[in-house]
Amino acid sequence: MDRRGFFFTSAGLLAMASSQGTWGVENTFSRKKRFDFKPCNPAKTLAPITQVTPDDGHYVQTYFDICPYSQSQKYIAVTRLPFDDRMPVLGDMAEVCLIDLDEKTIRTVYITKCWGFQTGANVNWGASDRYLYTNDVIGGTAVGVRIDLETGETKAYAGPLYHIAPDESCIIGFPHELRDITQLGYGVPSKDPRHPPRLPPGASKEEGLWQTDLKTNKKTLLVSIEDVAAKVPTPPPQPGGTYYFWHSKFNKQGTRIHQVLRYIVEDGSSERNPMSFTFKSDGTDIRYAPNTPRVPVWKNQGGHPNWHPDGEHLIRNLNPDGGPTRICQFRYDGTEFRVLSDKIKGGGHPSIEPRGKYIVTDEKGTSANRQTIVIRLIDLVAQEERQVCEIPTIDPRKLGDDPVFRLDGHPCWSPDYKRVSFQAAPEGRRQLFVADLSSVI
Repeated sequence: MDRRGFFFTSAGLLAMASSQGTWGVENTFSRKKRFDFKPCNPAKTLAPITQVTPDDGHYVQTYFDICPYSQSQKYIAVTRLPFDDRMPVLGDMAEVCLIDLDEKTIRTVYITKCWGFQTGANVNWGASDRYLYTNDVIGGTAVGVRIDLETGETKAYAGPLYHIAPDESCIIGFPHELRDITQLGYGVPSKDPRHPPRLPPGASKEEGLWQTDLKTNKKTLLVSIEDVAAKVPTPPPQPGGTYYFWHSKFNKQGTRIHQVLRYIVEDGSSERNPMSFTFKSDGTDIRYAPNTPRVPVWKNQGGHPNWHPDGEHLIRNLNPDGGPTRICQFRYDGTEFRVLSDKIKGGGHPSIEPRGKYIVTDEKGTSANRQTIVIRLIDLVAQEERQVCEIPTIDPRKLGDDPVFRLDGHPCWSPDYKRVSFQAAPEGRRQLFVADLSSVI
């Protein structure tokens, strides 16, 4: 075969073009390693807390809205970071690891150079326990990779992965190379982290959310940045800026996609002006949300939007009417806006369970002069909240002047909504924990 049909991936693994247009990637799993799960402060928590990662490295889950559990809940997928005390550069490699909760074992199933401190290697589960998805840099571009956990067969695709369709038909993603310009730690390390790739001012027609069909490997521009920016209700107060996409997420039904749009002005400010949009899974019917005079379009001071499991609504931290931060809910088209609790503060990374009764979120705390992560359980029916736990975390001030080094809790519901996984660092290493809330909710 012509040598030009080959590319090298992370750790020198060989990727070869197949007849289907995908890349077959050489991949070898490590041996399983047994380790003990550790209870964490059982007398000081609302529910049992268990550390489910070993003490031999720095582990993170993908994000607060990407479940680390497999569909059967037998496995948890995590990223093992190579270090956490300096800025990564392109070529630094992380490990995608599989934890067997029954056997209490861990093994590395892929090595990648596409990762960040905040979202790890963007690991996603498919529709079963068989396939695990991540990203890697192949042919100089960050692209999605599928790992068959039964056979070891590993394939790379044409486009980037941020989220996978619930039916496992396609992956979607904004180019990971373009994430660092708006915020470090969510994509692929740059060759020069302080001068990452960027788009020209305005709203690009050629860049946006890419969709890759997992059967045909056809990559298409599902929605351009220009398509979405055209739906911004009012022009930016500071002209000359650049629009970028950020988080992209299917609802559980696979019928709509939520897309965060950011607007960056190169004036040295840190303002990113995040805005929420949704559209159908075919890229049509683009809607701005929430569409209410209670929340300004620009400098709305909101963040961390997330789909409600019903697929019709989203929740998000916002400052309605210019007041304090509250967790709000609205329909995908921007209507039905409401504050879920006027008396309970918002903030953190909120997720709601299907009944709409409980929300889990996190916040920063301080205990014994150490930064901590506080996991909060909010009961919307009783209009009260309880503290699940408070555990020490990474103090980014000791590592550098950039918040990329921080470790947020990123609490995430399990598929049965009885457990919550989250991150903390009681001994100074990033670890994953599980809070069993089955006896509480």
